[in-house]
Amino acid sequence: MKKFYIITNKDKDQDLLVTEMVRTYLAEHGCSCSVRLADQKHEGAFRYTDPQEIPADTDCILVLGGDGTLLQAARDLVHVDVPLLGINLGEMGYLAEVDRQSVYPALNKLLTDSFEIEERMMLTGTVYRKDEIIGQDIALNDIVIGREGHLRVVRFNNFVNSEYLNSYNADGIIVATPTGSTGYSLSVGGPVISPDASMILMTPVAPHTMNARSIILPPEDVITVELGEGRHNDRERGLASFDGDTMIPMVTGDRIVIRRAEDRTRIVKLNRLSFVEVLRRKMRNS
Repeated sequence: MKKFYIITNKDKDQDLLVTEMVRTYLAEHGCSCSVRLADQKHEGAFRYTDPQEIPADTDCILVLGGDGTLLQAARDLVHVDVPLLGINLGEMGYLAEVDRQSVYPALNKLLTDSFEIEERMMLTGTVYRKDEIIGQDIALNDIVIGREGHLRVVRFNNFVNSEYLNSYNADGIIVATPTGSTGYSLSVGGPVISPDASMILMTPVAPHTMNARSIILPPEDVITVELGEGRHNDRERGLASFDGDTMIPMVTGDRIVIRRAEDRTRIVKLNRLSFVEVLRRKMRNS
């Protein structure tokens, strides 16, 4: 690899010390490198990084920040066929493999092509009000459907491949990829799935029933979650959240249809540790 593009979360690298360290090291080794600060949101086709700014001959995109920054980059650059490598400047990351102390060894591996590329499954979600599409987006980690406003539970009606599955009151529902199984879903008791698997994980958040549990579905399945009525036939208000970023408002009767995306995120893998070993180390340090 010789041509790089850096996306930096300025909140995590306020003085741009790590960014400049990476840029200088690459330049000293005969590489070209452009830098983009991912600290301003935009409305439209992208939120943080304009995919049209990525040079066509870029070999690798280095994302400096944490898992959240990497998720944002993956969503913005979903149609850019360039692998991503996360450099973690936060506390703990499952996606961002490299930390501050291992930046130079990591860059050396990129320069000598000593790496593998993992492809990660993504999800798309389309929100309908009757037959009208009112919003849609893509997620690498998860799509969360939850309440908006007052602290009260919401009724959810769930369908798989248009067949009724169940209904329950809960704070929310998480529909996650294997990559997202170590995120929000894990924190509410969901199972961990190896990131190289192709599955869809559906996990309730604080359900008001003993019978609601996580469900793992094949990637071909299509999940529909409908926002139900309130306790006294009230009109409920909810939100569909994509990787904790894009929010699409929902009301009673609205439904979101979630399926596997055609696009996938390509992640650079530098170490040869198994997923089990990585998981053990992360959980030991958490």
